[in-house]
Amino acid sequence: MTETVLMSDPRVAAVPVQECGERLVDLRRDGHLLVDERKWQDSAGAFAYLREGVLDRLLKAQAQLPQGMRLLFVEGYRPPTLQRHYFDKYAAQLRAEHPRWAAEQVRSAASRYVSPPEIAPHSAGAAVDLTLADGDGCELDMGTRLNATPEESAGACYTQADNISDQARTHRDILSTTLTAAGLVNYPTEWWHWSYGDRYWALETGAAVAHYGPKELDQPQTASPHQK
Repeated sequence: MTETVLMSDPRVAAVPVQECGERLVDLRRDGHLLVDERKWQDSAGAFAYLREGVLDRLLKAQAQLPQGMRLLFVEGYRPPTLQRHYFDKYAAQLRAEHPRWAAEQVRSAASRYVSPPEIAPHSAGAAVDLTLADGDGCELDMGTRLNATPEESAGACYTQADNISDQARTHRDILSTTLTAAGLVNYPTEWWHWSYGDRYWALETGAAVAHYGPKELDQPQTASPHQK
């Protein structure tokens, strides 16, 4: 697809889910991916979980990165209640800034940055927010901070934005090439958001069904020894 399909698009919600039952796994346990500390205030550690198939694809992608680069994982699974909180909070901010917008316009604009709760890839354990780091674990220049809103970044958070430096463009292209080759798809309004097996992935790839639907983290959660 060449158009920018937002998460609020009815075509995304229309994709059927055929839940495969694949488990959520804590990626901190094998230590192969760098895990950023910005979400470690989550004492339950939910952010560090992903579906097993998504993690496998991330490890394959990392193995294809140029020497001296690594993936830096920031967030994976997000409980449905937390996803709704994020969406409602951002939608309320947009309503306050644009009081004349209709409800559907607010929903569409909000979905550029936070997925509607009922179809959110993060709540299925299918999505990951990540960036690139050097060999010492320091983040590389990607043009904006991870999780920058369209408003604060003047649209530079869009993956193909042209208002970023040549170096940032090179880094984004490297990230995109390796993750795409591993089977993940990008949400084009967020350079850092990639997913596999969810409804958005299915729509973008032409798959008949999504493999992963919203899921509760019902297994015992053991904090990492580095948990803060």
